[in-house]
Amino acid sequence: QVRLVESGGGLVQPGGSLRLSCVASGNSFGSYWFYWYRQPPGKERELVARISEEGSTYYPDSVKGRFTISRDNPENTVYLQMNNLKPEDTAVYYCNANIPPLWEAYWGPGTQVSVSS
Repeated sequence: QVRLVESGGGLVQPGGSLRLSCVASGNSFGSYWFYWYRQPPGKERELVARISEEGSTYYPDSVKGRFTISRDNPENTVYLQMNNLKPEDTAVYYCNANIPPLWEAYWGPGTQVSVSS
């Protein structure tokens, strides 16, 4: 069982920045693949970033160049740095971990990000 806890959400003005953190339990953190998803109000959950166990990353076009995912294995923490935030980035952001070899998926409870002037 893996427990994930997100933090760092809040209210920010357009153009501002936030850094989300996701702390994960477990003894094999270095082998986990991590994802950040978001769910805007009234919409479906969507992927915003992925990082492999080797550190390779993926971003959809909607956030590419503005969001950066990173991991600190000794601290069991994954980050999502979000810059130049836009009102359409408003959503609940969720951390997701996929655990090899069975690729079990675990979710955090989410953290609210609101972008508004």
